[in-house]
Amino acid sequence: MSASLAPALPMLACGLILPLVAERARNAVMLAVAVLAFGFVHTLAPGTELHLNFLGLQLTPLEVDKLSKVFGYVFTISAFAAFLFAYKLRDLRQHVAALFYIGSALGAVFAGDLVSLYVFWEIMAVSSTVLILARGTSASYGAGLRYVLVHLFGGLLLLAGIAVHYYQTGSIDFAPFQAQTLASWLILVGVLINASAFPFSSWLSDAYPESTITGGVILSAYTTKTAVYVLLSVFAGWEVLIYVGCFMVIYGIIYALLENDMRRILAYSITNQVGFMVTGAGIGTALAINGAAAHAFTHIIYKGLLWMSAGAVLYMTSRSKCTELGGLWKYMPWTMVLGTIGALAISGVPGTSGFTSKTLILQAAVNQHMAWPWLALEIASAGVFLHAGIKFPYFVFFNVDRGLRPPEAPRYMVLAMGLLAFFCIYLGVHPDPLYAILPYDLEPGYTVYKAGKVVGQMQLLLFSALVFFLFLPLLKRTDTIALEVDWFYRKGGRLAYALADKTFNGINAVCARATSAVTGWLARTCTNLPQRIVQAAATPYYALLAPREAESARNQLHKAVQTGFVGVGPTLIAIFLGLALLLALAL
Repeated sequence: MSASLAPALPMLACGLILPLVAERARNAVMLAVAVLAFGFVHTLAPGTELHLNFLGLQLTPLEVDKLSKVFGYVFTISAFAAFLFAYKLRDLRQHVAALFYIGSALGAVFAGDLVSLYVFWEIMAVSSTVLILARGTSASYGAGLRYVLVHLFGGLLLLAGIAVHYYQTGSIDFAPFQAQTLASWLILVGVLINASAFPFSSWLSDAYPESTITGGVILSAYTTKTAVYVLLSVFAGWEVLIYVGCFMVIYGIIYALLENDMRRILAYSITNQVGFMVTGAGIGTALAINGAAAHAFTHIIYKGLLWMSAGAVLYMTSRSKCTELGGLWKYMPWTMVLGTIGALAISGVPGTSGFTSKTLILQAAVNQHMAWPWLALEIASAGVFLHAGIKFPYFVFFNVDRGLRPPEAPRYMVLAMGLLAFFCIYLGVHPDPLYAILPYDLEPGYTVYKAGKVVGQMQLLLFSALVFFLFLPLLKRTDTIALEVDWFYRKGGRLAYALADKTFNGINAVCARATSAVTGWLARTCTNLPQRIVQAAATPYYALLAPREAESARNQLHKAVQTGFVGVGPTLIAIFLGLALLLALAL
């Protein structure tokens, strides 16, 4: 049974017991757990399932297929590299949060029902927020708050969709949605929020750059790719995803080119790259799903490498803006070389992993005669080379020497970057091991290394390089802020807050004044009420007296009521009149 709960179980269990482990042994334990989780992924056979009964529902917290194993493999490889990169980190909060985050991501991709998926989905949202807040700056607190609010909103949509789906079908199976219903649309939107799809994409570029150095490396791998896994599993072939994906690839490039902060460049680049995968999910053919899964695999590797490279620079210089960096290649040569390998891989240079995965998606679009999606992806490929392939290494490691003289990154950081750089090159020149684990078999002898593809890709990249250096004066960034779509809901949020404040607090004030007036009147009325009733009852008696005697009698009765001493005679008269009134009403 323990093997059937893997690979999420080792990560989650380690997160629980890590506070009990000696501080100096924690990093080694985490590395061992990553290796153990990888081993569990490898031993799980497609078709393995685990069922549990909970509140009358049959849950399937483990269901293995070839697609989930692709994500399981790369999630555990990425975890090992990230733990190695953070080998000297002594922050227990980040360690525990990372273990729960990665463990829940593994749980999500191996979940066989919607309820289990939702539970792991929410654990991911909460634990990943800690990796942002742990940086301890005012910017990280603000970004973390916005991050968790956006993800809780996405989680609510997902939960609402699951509830409606269960009400309509009586099923919680994690299976492809054949019909476009309210439930499936709610779930789709909730998933696209995690995939950083427009117009909810700005949470990524807002939060990830404000995370800790290790947090940025880890965050870059799991949330968006878990969403991609869900799209490939249950929304493959939905045409709307082609439009969403193509918009994402262009949108990510534009903002990455405008950015000045190196980690924000990489954040926008995630949106751009996830757009390729979303497009592949929308195409929905076997080759497209293979391409999207392969691209998710390679993207996690080279994007982790780029975030490590940027993190090493930030760790050694305490600077993140391109306008404050430059000339570091002399002092951080290993970081520069390994980071450049990641930049070449994300650009899809032949011989790197990005080329062997991205080409599958492009070929799938060609096979389906989808001209404009193919054109959008080709334009995006050129744009990726501009912002990540050239701009990132040029402005960070070359460009103008800013006088920074940092030493090379620590050995464990370089070793982690070297491991991922190895995968970038190995899967670029020998992609067969990656192709062998994809969900669908490729044609025998299939290869992306055909003369036409290689020459065409090189022409595209060289043209992009030419454009970069021709327009270099325009691409030099200044210390400015690029307006994003989140401006609307940030301003809208403040406007809504102010409107709600004025409206509801205004209503409260009016109600308070009205209540005060009514209670005051009642208080005054009740205070004199016995006096008025008695005087009114005695009015016939006063009419029988002379004016002076009537006034004297009225004053005596007033004092008697105030002091509580009323004579027997008036009391009997009042009782008599009261009884007469009751008798009259009764008759």
